[in-house]
Amino acid sequence: MTPQRKAQLVTVLVLAAALAVVAVRRAGWNPRDWLSGWGPKSEAGPQEVVYAMLDAAREGNPRKYLAAHTGQMEAALKQAIAEKGEAAFAAYLKQFNAPIKGIAILEPQVLTDREVKLRVEYVYQDRNEAQIMYLEKVSGAWRIARVESTERVKTLIPYGTPVQ
Repeated sequence: MTPQRKAQLVTVLVLAAALAVVAVRRAGWNPRDWLSGWGPKSEAGPQEVVYAMLDAAREGNPRKYLAAHTGQMEAALKQAIAEKGEAAFAAYLKQFNAPIKGIAILEPQVLTDREVKLRVEYVYQDRNEAQIMYLEKVSGAWRIARVESTERVKTLIPYGTPVQ
């Protein structure tokens, strides 16, 4: 192969690689996202577990909802699912979470190396409610272990009030 032919081949390969990079970027792919699957998996933090639980409730997915819990809460939820049936429990989850307009989760308060406390505030159309959740680390993953009763939070301006 002549030196001129080698130069042409290298030029074509470099242009093809550049076009591939542009196509990958335009498609919304990020090489860092693709490569991150090769490294160690990062665990979901306590807040992410609560968000995942709320997403599962919104979707009406009892299995994902149950997976966010542990201990007595998990046992009580399993019993409720067995008594109502999975479809009825899924409908209950959707119905119960439909009026929630927003969520605010404060930074976790570390109680021990295996337990944290979170304050979760639910925003509804006409009120706000706050609840304290305790999460435990079980087999390296955070799970909701218990919750305190919900308390109403006084709001000065209800959600959705028009600005004047």
